[in-house]
Amino acid sequence: MATYILVHGGNMSAKTWNRLTKRHNFPEGTRLGARYWDGTVAALEEHGHRAVAPALANEHTHNLTDHIGQISETIESAGKESVILVGHSYGGMVITGVADRLPDRIRRLVYLDAALPDPGESLFDQFIQSGIDPLSVPGLEPAAAYTEKIRFDPEKIRALLKTYIRCTESEFAAVTSEAMRKIAARREGWTCRELPTSHVPMATMPGRLYRLLLAAAE
Repeated sequence: MATYILVHGGNMSAKTWNRLTKRHNFPEGTRLGARYWDGTVAALEEHGHRAVAPALANEHTHNLTDHIGQISETIESAGKESVILVGHSYGGMVITGVADRLPDRIRRLVYLDAALPDPGESLFDQFIQSGIDPLSVPGLEPAAAYTEKIRFDPEKIRALLKTYIRCTESEFAAVTSEAMRKIAARREGWTCRELPTSHVPMATMPGRLYRLLLAAAE
């Protein structure tokens, strides 16, 4: 049995989720937070694993450091076993910072179409470096969480097992292409996979996503 900690990205609207799934799963006008992981949690638990998807504190009143601390506390309260730490989108920023704090508690890092920062980079910085104005992205605002520059020691996480799952039809392909370039330069400890789907595979290709996440425990 493995323990998965699933870290969500930006606070997705129910309207976006319902459009992607072509079903009215959530009331329009609401935000999902961690609830878009519900199906993933259920699938992992069906296979005998433990899965936790904490809701990150409000990105306008809390910053990246706050979110890193929040997920670190979740891991520390989960027992003594190591965890598979999954970060989607902005969640890649969070899991990188958590791995820097608690490298001995990480069984594997999984970046799901996620930000892959270097020290001193913010989420906004990665959009800019990829040639995208972050303020042109619908729903992406200059919130504290997205503009704070991360501080971490790459040597602390270099030896950890890491998986990058790239969604080839993602609207953020320019950002994830830059992440793949970084991985190609480093190579050590990385496994790379692709899904031919959108940035939100838990909505548009859940079955194949679940299989990739289950493989992370093998």
